[in-house]
Amino acid sequence: MSAMLPTLRQLQYLKLLAEHASFSRAAEAAHVSQPALSAGVQELEKILGAPVVERTRGNIQLTAVGAEAVRRGEDVLARTEDLVEAARNAGKPLSGRFRLGVIPTVAPFLLPAKLPGVKAEWPALRLFIREDLTPRLITGLKAGQLDAAVIALPYSAPGIDHARIGDDEILAAAPVGHPLAGTGPIPAGSLKAEDLILLEDGHCLRDHALAAFGIEPPRGEDVFAATSLHTLVQMVSAGLGVSFLPEMAVRAGLADLPGVVVRPITAKAPRREIVVAWRAGSSRAAEAKLLAEALRLD
Repeated sequence: MSAMLPTLRQLQYLKLLAEHASFSRAAEAAHVSQPALSAGVQELEKILGAPVVERTRGNIQLTAVGAEAVRRGEDVLARTEDLVEAARNAGKPLSGRFRLGVIPTVAPFLLPAKLPGVKAEWPALRLFIREDLTPRLITGLKAGQLDAAVIALPYSAPGIDHARIGDDEILAAAPVGHPLAGTGPIPAGSLKAEDLILLEDGHCLRDHALAAFGIEPPRGEDVFAATSLHTLVQMVSAGLGVSFLPEMAVRAGLADLPGVVVRPITAKAPRREIVVAWRAGSSRAAEAKLLAEALRLD
């Protein structure tokens, strides 16, 4: 006789309990009563033969077994959602809901130019866009919260497949009158001595640019770190330093400000590879590949 297995509903209850750390809030999110959710969690504990939560007054904490059940259960739930979505859209690629993540250094420059064509080709597609940093987008893919994500490589992400959109050259931006604002490409070695203005830690463009030039990340409490490329360009325009910009942003007019000179960089013309990524084994992999073709850089 085979052992009794947890149900999808029980795994969903535990996942919501982990997210909300409260039986009442988890029950509300699941659209069930609190007693029903509690009963489901207790039944799960019986099946697993171990407690999954520690219940103390005003505090809910997962046990080691509970944390492992959530980790494995997220994958089960994600694959089940994939199955349902695939069944609904069988024979109809890029139709219905499609949740797409995009990194902030790509979203405002690629999507406005490409999405009108995507919508025209697949009018039944309901695209939901989430802009976020790469680590959180990868987490969303693995948890089944996103169907695909536009990210930049190199980036190590086991369990994630991808299709190429194109290369995006990394350029230097300097204030007018700066020694690096003359004519001709900037020698890569000359950037090491400069006071660089960079995006905050977590932006892959920052990591790609520093790695390409062998520059150690600046450290210290007085180091300026911008949250967006728009802020970087404003700082360069004010004469406060040199920075890196992706070519797609420059083509979109981001650097069209007084006092900003954009220059190519010598030594292999550093680039980042823009791709559409998805969770390995996802039922929407074929659609993600179609989307990558539609978003290809000219």
